[in-house]
Amino acid sequence: MKYFVTGAAGFIASNLVDRLLSLGHEVTGYDNFTTGQQQFITSALENPNFKLVRADLLDVPSLTNAMADSNFVFHLAANADVRFGTEHPSKDLEQNTIATFNVLEAMRANGIKNIAFSSTGSVYGEAKMIPTPEDAPFPIQTSLYGSSKLAGEGLISAYCEGFGFTGYIFRFVSILGERYTHGHVFDFYKQLVENPSELHILGNGKQRKSYLYIQDCMDAILHVVEHAKEKVNIYNLGTDEYCEVNDSIGWLCEHLKVNPQKMYAGGERGWIGDNPFIYLDTSKVRALGWKPKLTIRQGIIKTIEYLQENQWVLYAR
Repeated sequence: MKYFVTGAAGFIASNLVDRLLSLGHEVTGYDNFTTGQQQFITSALENPNFKLVRADLLDVPSLTNAMADSNFVFHLAANADVRFGTEHPSKDLEQNTIATFNVLEAMRANGIKNIAFSSTGSVYGEAKMIPTPEDAPFPIQTSLYGSSKLAGEGLISAYCEGFGFTGYIFRFVSILGERYTHGHVFDFYKQLVENPSELHILGNGKQRKSYLYIQDCMDAILHVVEHAKEKVNIYNLGTDEYCEVNDSIGWLCEHLKVNPQKMYAGGERGWIGDNPFIYLDTSKVRALGWKPKLTIRQGIIKTIEYLQENQWVLYAR
C-alpha cells in the first residue's frame, strides 16, 4: 500500500509514518516544517520506502503532484494551537479547514478514495453528555480550533457522499508520549526543569482531562481503518478514564522527586476555549476490538521519560 501522510514531521504523524514503514508500506510524507521536527523523521529518511515533500497544504499544485500514485491519505497536519487561537483566527481557517479542502481536492484529482482525519474531542464543546459519545448533540463551539476541525469533518463527510470517498474521522482526547511537543504535561515539565521550586498552573487545577498514549493511538487508528466498514466512520479515541490536572501534576512531581510551590491562576478554565471536563465515550471503538494498553498515569510517566531523554524538544521552535 502507498500512503500519503500530511504533517509527517509532527508528533502524531511521525509516529504513524514509522509504524506504516515498519509494516512494509510505502509512505510519502508532506510537511511545511512550521512546527514539524526534522529529528522526528530521521529513521524514516533512512528507509527507501519513504519520500519527503517539503511544501505547504495551501500550495495546491505541489500537494496534487506529491499525492500522485498514493492509495490512501492520512491527513494529520493542522494548526493545533488552541490556547492562542484568538490571537490569529485566520490560521485555524487556513491550516485546518482550507487545507482539508485542498487535500480532498488533490485526492479527487488523483482518483484517491480513502482518507483518515485527525479531528478532536474539542468539537463537542462543553458537552452535556459525559462521557461523550460520537452521536452526542453538538453544543456551541468554544474554540476556533474545534470549529475548524468540525468544518473539516463536514467537508470529508460531504466528499464521501458526493464523490464516493470513504472517511475515517478520529476525535482524539489529548495525545501524549514519544515526540510530544505541547500540552499540560509538556508545559509543567519544562517549568520544573527551569525552576523546580515553583509551578504556575492556568486555571484552578481541577480541570478534568483525558489522555491517550501515542502508541495506543497508533494501534487504534490502524485497527479502525482495517475493521470499520461504513462510508463515514467516526470514532472517539481515548482511555476509559480521566484525571484532574492536579493528578497529572502529582504524578509528574513524584516522578521527578520535586515538591514545588503551586501557584494557580484561578477559574475553571485555563484559557478561552479550554474545556473544564473532557471525557469521551470510547465504547464504539472498544466494540470494534481495540482497547488501550496504558493507563493515563502510565502514559504520562512514559512522556516524562521521553522528555528527560530528549530535552532538546523543550526548546525546539
